[in-house]
Amino acid sequence: MGKAIVEEKSYIFALRIIKAYKFLTENKKEFVLAKQLLRCGTAIGALCQEAEHAQSRPDFLSKMNIALKEANETKYWLRLLKDSEYISPDSYESIITDCKELIKLLASIVKTTKNSLNSNAK
Repeated sequence: MGKAIVEEKSYIFALRIIKAYKFLTENKKEFVLAKQLLRCGTAIGALCQEAEHAQSRPDFLSKMNIALKEANETKYWLRLLKDSEYISPDSYESIITDCKELIKLLASIVKTTKNSLNSNAK
């Protein structure tokens, strides 16, 4: 159940990131930070989708762990865009809430998977 939720939420989040990218490049004429945000913000969902057909539990864990890292990187770029006034505090609060939710979901999946792998190894 957790996988399906994170896949859907990461897809919706990626759509928001794409819209933010379009806003930043078309309205603010900001390209470098926007590209970084687009890359990592959409990678989260792609990695979750890849993990669905992982070759093994360790492969699944690896993909979800990388998705977690991408979510953390996205959080950084969003904060930088807010603090440099490319996005408004209201826009930031709206999207960072979704980003933090994804981080919590991914961290939980990674932790549960690690625990499962460790208990099976004993």
